[in-house]
Amino acid sequence: MYVVIFRATIKQLDDEYSATAEKLRTLAFEEYGCRDFVAYTEGDEEVAISWWDSLEQIANWKNNPEHKAAQAKGRSHWYGKVSVQVLQTIKQY
Repeated sequence: MYVVIFRATIKQLDDEYSATAEKLRTLAFEEYGCRDFVAYTEGDEEVAISWWDSLEQIANWKNNPEHKAAQAKGRSHWYGKVSVQVLQTIKQY
């Protein structure tokens, strides 16, 4: 199992962001095999965590055209600093 941790400083979230996030979340589950997804916002920080079975799923999701467009919009409008970590689960209980 793999975990992707997305962290960002929020510049400005709007209605377009909310609609895009909901659409992409559904797409990640239905077409790319995302197992679970949670997101938290506190102050001007957002953290989103998703769980995946393989690195291939993560790579395919990262390269989805709609996701790439949202990434570009995120960099230009919604977010300031962004970081992404991909981690492998060592133990689960």
